[in-house]
Amino acid sequence: MNQHVDLLHGPVLKSLTKLAVPIMATFLIQMAYNLTDMIWIGRVGSDAVAAVGAAGMYMWLSNGVSTLAKTGGQVLVGHALGAGHEKEASEYSKNAFGLTIILGLLFGIICALFSSPLIAFFKLNSAHVIADAEIYIKITGGLVIFSFLNQTFTGIFTSMGNSRAAFLATTTGLIINIVLDPMLIFGIGPFPKLMVMGAAIATIAAQAIVTLMFLYYASKDTVIFKGLHIFHIPDAGHAAAIIKIGFPTSVQSIVFTGISMIIARLIAGYGDAAVAVQKVGSQIESISWMTADGFAAAVNSFIAQNHGAGNKERIKKGYSAAMLVVLLWGLICTFLLMVCPAPIFRIFITEKAILPLGVDYLFILGVSQLFMSVEITTAGAFSGFGHTIPPSIISILFTAMRIPMAFALTRTPLGLNGVWWSITISSIFKGVLLLIWFLVYLRKEMCYTNRVLHNKEGV
Repeated sequence: MNQHVDLLHGPVLKSLTKLAVPIMATFLIQMAYNLTDMIWIGRVGSDAVAAVGAAGMYMWLSNGVSTLAKTGGQVLVGHALGAGHEKEASEYSKNAFGLTIILGLLFGIICALFSSPLIAFFKLNSAHVIADAEIYIKITGGLVIFSFLNQTFTGIFTSMGNSRAAFLATTTGLIINIVLDPMLIFGIGPFPKLMVMGAAIATIAAQAIVTLMFLYYASKDTVIFKGLHIFHIPDAGHAAAIIKIGFPTSVQSIVFTGISMIIARLIAGYGDAAVAVQKVGSQIESISWMTADGFAAAVNSFIAQNHGAGNKERIKKGYSAAMLVVLLWGLICTFLLMVCPAPIFRIFITEKAILPLGVDYLFILGVSQLFMSVEITTAGAFSGFGHTIPPSIISILFTAMRIPMAFALTRTPLGLNGVWWSITISSIFKGVLLLIWFLVYLRKEMCYTNRVLHNKEGV
């Protein structure tokens, strides 16, 4: 596939945008999978939303596990390509897929065998909500291997400067999901009425099709994927390098999800309706952070290739251009969530008793959208250098602060809204502090490069 964007030459903003737009569209489409489920499940009722929300926490956790292979593979493939080492890039790709298969199968087995204790963690109130949640996690978690493979494919293609493949594959999956969701949930045509189970089956079917499309696109590549076997047994050297880079980001994501699960358990104390509000609200909010995630992935690959090629000045320009776009997007999301919370929330749940809770969630979380976008994009920039520890430290430390803040604020007149404020306050701190850390790091990198060039000129 000759769809690669040249990240090493030409106008910075044009190259970055050309790579970023399909990635952002891909992330928004991935978000639309969940939004589609929420729209149709929301028509079933808030209990069904609560069931999918609880089980969905483990799908969120799976993203952190899959990040181990995806992040390390994406960064190292980008570094190798920037340095002109295509064979080495191919080796990193093979080993990333080997790790992906192992992790995906292990996670799937755990979800299939231990669905009951996993769902019991949330202490849901209704027996049928619990039963639906167990069904959902057995299907989507048990077959999570497709999601793992799709994420690694997306990362490797992006590192190559080819974001179009992920966009086309994910778009096809979304269309399939949109068609299957109502048919399987409500029993349209020859299909039985499967409700929550139908939503799970539709999601897995769509993800499987996306995997097949990625395999097709990979078969057309003559560089990275030439002779690729996704069941490749990882070798110690390449696997260790991938894990070294991917591990901090993976731990960050897993801890983040774990903390969110503890908070979800606290939210469950306010009733299943509160769980449904948090699930729907977070999906709406994901319009902001998944778009930032998409741009962060582009920044990651842009910086990775230019770091491998030693283009430090181009890295500085690329980050500045990315931040300009992300800041604008963050402001737009803040405006929409704070000014139009009610009509947005009604799209998913129309029950009048729940609407005020949803409005409060969107308004409060709207305050932090700009800072969250800054944090995500800057984390992508750090990862491009191969330094995944700084964003992990900031994220783990201040996300953990949400637990004591939530417990303290819920004991004030804020009640449930205290949970939402704990999330917003921590996001503001994370965005500001990580930005400062990266700017200091980037300045040191530029000064070091200038000293090296000066010494060479002196010689």
